[in-house]
Amino acid sequence: MMHTGHSTLRKTTEARSSGAATELSPTSPRLFSRTSLFARTPNLRDGDEVSLRRALRHYFLDTFTTYESLFECLANDKAFYTKPISLRHPLIFYFGHTATFFVNKLLLTRMISERINHRFESMFAVGVDEMSWDDLNDAHYQWPTPAEVKAYRDQVRALVLDLIDNAPLQMPVDWENPWWAIIMGIEHERIHLETSSVLIRQHKLEFVKTSPHWQPLRESGFAPNNSLVKVSAGQVCLAKDKTDPHYGWDNEYGVHEAEVNAFEAAKFLVSNQEFLQFVEAGGYLNSHNWEEEGKGWLAFTKAQHPTFWVKKTNGWYLRLMTEEVAMPWDWPAEVNYHEAKAFCNWKKSETGLSVRLPTEDEWYRIYDESGIKEVSAEKAAANLHLDYAASSSPVSKFAHGDFYDVVGNVWQWTETPIYPFEGFEVHPIYDDFTTPTFDERHNLIKGGSWISCGNETLRSSRYAFRRHFFQHAGFRYVVSGDVKPLPSSHYETDKLMSEYAEFHYGDEYFGVANFSKALVDLAVQELGDKPRVKALDLGCASGRATFELARYFDHVNGIDFSARFIGQGVQLANSETLRYTLVDEGELVSYKSRSLNDLGLSEFKEKVEFSQGDACNLKPQFTGYDFILAANLIDRLYSPAKFLSGIHERLNIGGVLMLTSPYTWLTDHTPREEWIGGFKKDGESFTTLDGLQAHLKAHFRLIKGPHEVPFVIRETKRKFQHTLSEVTFWERIS
Repeated sequence: MMHTGHSTLRKTTEARSSGAATELSPTSPRLFSRTSLFARTPNLRDGDEVSLRRALRHYFLDTFTTYESLFECLANDKAFYTKPISLRHPLIFYFGHTATFFVNKLLLTRMISERINHRFESMFAVGVDEMSWDDLNDAHYQWPTPAEVKAYRDQVRALVLDLIDNAPLQMPVDWENPWWAIIMGIEHERIHLETSSVLIRQHKLEFVKTSPHWQPLRESGFAPNNSLVKVSAGQVCLAKDKTDPHYGWDNEYGVHEAEVNAFEAAKFLVSNQEFLQFVEAGGYLNSHNWEEEGKGWLAFTKAQHPTFWVKKTNGWYLRLMTEEVAMPWDWPAEVNYHEAKAFCNWKKSETGLSVRLPTEDEWYRIYDESGIKEVSAEKAAANLHLDYAASSSPVSKFAHGDFYDVVGNVWQWTETPIYPFEGFEVHPIYDDFTTPTFDERHNLIKGGSWISCGNETLRSSRYAFRRHFFQHAGFRYVVSGDVKPLPSSHYETDKLMSEYAEFHYGDEYFGVANFSKALVDLAVQELGDKPRVKALDLGCASGRATFELARYFDHVNGIDFSARFIGQGVQLANSETLRYTLVDEGELVSYKSRSLNDLGLSEFKEKVEFSQGDACNLKPQFTGYDFILAANLIDRLYSPAKFLSGIHERLNIGGVLMLTSPYTWLTDHTPREEWIGGFKKDGESFTTLDGLQAHLKAHFRLIKGPHEVPFVIRETKRKFQHTLSEVTFWERIS
């Protein structure tokens, strides 16, 4: 349900765009009204504490303010709540999301200890850009007004500025430093600056209006004839490590080396004029040049031309962020991967040459041969970093060696699905930034666009999108032989994730029954003839107990803080096989696979729904359960007392809460002052069971337990963890 009201965000009274075209002229003045260059991603290792605080303050404020100014392009409050496309949240979500990201990550690094707004920090926490399983039922979202979100953003702004000015700072700021969360938040908002601008561009014209801060380039002329430039054979070496002075996302770190054969590449990005040849040749009407996945997209969308092209009686127009303009034929064609690939296949059939998109490695060879330097304090020698305008520019405007637009103007699609480098590891406070994209369905885009800034402009950056998605993205084609195969990213190789896959779905060891199944069997026995409509598996990890509960309940929610763990359950629910490697000894591994069919659970998958969530701050729709399982969760929460004080609200009267835990209290997970047991109190031992009784007695009675259930986790072929988990059952009485 949406709320409408006057937005304090918009301070101008400009009428929204009427849809009339704006003529482009080579002599029109540039109206992009930034008085100084947009702040660059800072060096985090050089300099002293005072200078770094000053740099971070400027970087944060410039980003935060620029992001807010983007939403001035929305014409009315309805524009905040109407989805530009069905696959994403409405823009009110993204207005709040980047601010809540700061709070949620700062809590994880313990730079702060309290939330600002529990409701917002739950509602705006998880986006849906890549997670097809995320809950998009609009009935679950009571969206606030833009004014309320702006007021919240003001609170977050004050919080972050106070931290930058006053929090203890130990140099250097790197991957392990809690201040990494601040840089992460800023760079995250810069990503959303771009993705939100794309959503605004996909909005209907009635929902957008021009803004003096977001004016396009008024420059166009004749499109150049494209030609091929030779690129010599060479080596690509990527080896970003944690001593690098600039912020990086997890997929950038590690080592990758490759020998690249000589090839030829187009001098210019493919212009609208060049792409028109494909359109006029019936490229969208004849599917024989499209890949199988692309054929499916073409049949579904019934597209007949690029999505930002508009056909009118007097000719072609181009949709920009807030207006339609007469087609600038010398600007780059902006398309998704499927369209770019189909163009290459068509050109291959027309010329007889081996035309295709470049690989990631080939893009690096073009980059290295062109002599480009990273964006510095001076204006970029490319249409990049918002240095020129809020739009693309002619493909012949920025020369880079023998090429044009090696970086900037629009992103460039590659043939390469994103994959992890050797030595890849996730950052503990953002474990699902890249890992969900290691599915060979997300292709890398390189070079950045006119709005790409901060980390996005670095040579080392690696961003990937689903092949049917739109960014400010186009392409350059190459002429070369077949693409070299890449390392498969389908087998889970992360040690922790593989251990959990085996723990949930793998073999039994030393005669100890599967822990998840044993708990559910025990629960069903205890429930007797109680209602079995809805169940919640809280802290579900990889999801085995969620599926087991679905044998007995009509609907089961599995919730976990980690999207990476949930991803294993989602994969199985989608009838896919879960593949993973297990360490045998040293570098030797064994390969395993499991499916729901193997476990006799496939018939229950339709009753299961997975979501990412915080057990201490659950969304309001997760309520009305007959049974809640919290297995090995209590001693992994940052505030178990908060969890226990509110869990009754999620359970029906007479419903049962099942708690299991080995009570392994660690300050890594739970601050010492938040422990509910496992210490001396008034000179006597105070156990976790004592703490559970103290926190639950107001709403529950203990109906069974405590007793112990064992479990075994395989670490290597010859090393196992054997643990006893204490189990208690609690019935809600009030």
